[in-house]
Amino acid sequence: MPTCLSVPARILHCVLGTEPRKSKAKPNGKKPAAEEKKMYLEPEYTKSRITDVGFKELVVLPREIDLNEWLASNTTTFFHHVNLQYSTISEFCTGEACQTMAVCNTQYYWYDERGKKVKCTAPQYVDFVMSSVQKLVTDEDVFPTKYGREFPSSFESLVKKICKYLFHVLAHIYWSHFKETLALELHGHLNTLYVHFILFAREFNLLDSKDTAVMDDLTEVLCSGGGHGGGGGEGASGGGAGAQNHGKER
Repeated sequence: MPTCLSVPARILHCVLGTEPRKSKAKPNGKKPAAEEKKMYLEPEYTKSRITDVGFKELVVLPREIDLNEWLASNTTTFFHHVNLQYSTISEFCTGEACQTMAVCNTQYYWYDERGKKVKCTAPQYVDFVMSSVQKLVTDEDVFPTKYGREFPSSFESLVKKICKYLFHVLAHIYWSHFKETLALELHGHLNTLYVHFILFAREFNLLDSKDTAVMDDLTEVLCSGGGHGGGGGEGASGGGAGAQNHGKER
């Protein structure tokens, strides 16, 4: 994906009419009902892409390419793209504005190396995600790059874990920072990344439908028709289960 250009914070604040922006979130990080309109579902925005390529065909495993190599290459690329996309709005994703890692009515918690659940702000959660994934994709024992090195037996489960974390970040950008993304005119980049990522994960069963249900309405709009621009229609994600997702924890 093309490199996203940053816009000075003061200029973007003026565009958004938020100088400086204080959190309108409730203490639990959930925005008031009046602000919960899903702007990212409006047709004028869902049709925006930076390419018209059919990602459904693009994600298919090429002949004579090892499955693990294909998973490793694409997972690493998605990590860098999601990290880049988040970086464009990171100055607005603060501990004050995003007191929890929330998407709709679902709140995500981080689990440390001992399995202890850690409640954290959204920027802390994203930092945990990016740091842990960076550590994995640069570990030769997990993502080998040298000839003759074998992938670990747990590789697929690790890729699934990475994809789940990256999905959380993308979902948070849509839910909490789509307005800033629009002001930066980067919603086409975000939509394109989301479609590519979801269709790749679906092709190789890398995401649990329970985890992605929170964004089913967006997935249905963006990914119908194999991910081509235009959106709308049927048959993308198993139908708006996200609308039934009340107060869940992950």
